[in-house]
Amino acid sequence: MTPTSAGPVGVVVPTHDRPQLLRETLHSVLAQDTGADLDVVVVYDRAEPDEALTSLSAPGRRVRVIPNSRTPGLAGARNTGVLALDTELVAFCDDDDTWLPGKLTAQLARLAAAPGTDLVTTAITVAFDGTETPRLAGTETVARGDLLRSRMAMLHSSTFLLRRAALLGGLGLVDEAIPGSQNEDWDLLLRASARHPVAHVDQPLVRVRWGASSHFSRQWQTRVDSLEWMLDRHPDLRSAGAGTARVYGQLAFGHAALGHRREAARWAARAARVNWREPRSLVALAVASGAVGAESVMTTLHRRGRGL
Repeated sequence: MTPTSAGPVGVVVPTHDRPQLLRETLHSVLAQDTGADLDVVVVYDRAEPDEALTSLSAPGRRVRVIPNSRTPGLAGARNTGVLALDTELVAFCDDDDTWLPGKLTAQLARLAAAPGTDLVTTAITVAFDGTETPRLAGTETVARGDLLRSRMAMLHSSTFLLRRAALLGGLGLVDEAIPGSQNEDWDLLLRASARHPVAHVDQPLVRVRWGASSHFSRQWQTRVDSLEWMLDRHPDLRSAGAGTARVYGQLAFGHAALGHRREAARWAARAARVNWREPRSLVALAVASGAVGAESVMTTLHRRGRGL
């Protein structure tokens, strides 16, 4: 498949109670300059579908709205959309993010150059509190080892372009068992990269909003639960050196934010044993001691386009 011969591309947009941001997302998707037709499925999760959005449809740009018929949450909503499509390719975009011009065209070209891959991503621009920060990967191919060493946050779910046959076959759908649907994109990246390296376009072609608009921004218990789920689901994360220490440091910080001082200290010590340079363990101990607040740490990181 070449960029000019690409068939229709399905786009899954899960949504929950963000009508204005959702319209901005849809306009950015529908404005893509690709020659491929688009079949956009807006999946309402625990909310009444807004049928008026179908009026955004135009020749070669269909918009549909449906309710989430699977597990409540982001993962179930994504899968509902995938199953409602019949396109060869499926793209994801969250309802508070926007695609920049040329996003799909660049990905279709990258896919044509890497016919064995299941997944193509792009870099992102992080938008937070009036500032925008590009996040690049520095590579055009991402292996599983790369994703074990680093979460690679620039490979955001809103950049994903996948082969639908892989989602319905050997790769599998988005895992609906992960707590709160957090880290579901990292899980999918790890599974995809175990089959074939992930193809990447290292240009910031998706604007990702961080902060108040995120439904996940401050769900500390869910963060902790999902990280522990990831360690169980992907045992090689426990032997990934600096990558292991990073996850342990994140767990330490999550427990510190929850006020679990003993658990925070335990995970911080585990992180330090693996990699004494891991900064998250020290920050977690500072939060646990009350020297600094978890919210202020996250705000400082987000202003720099970084996460925990």
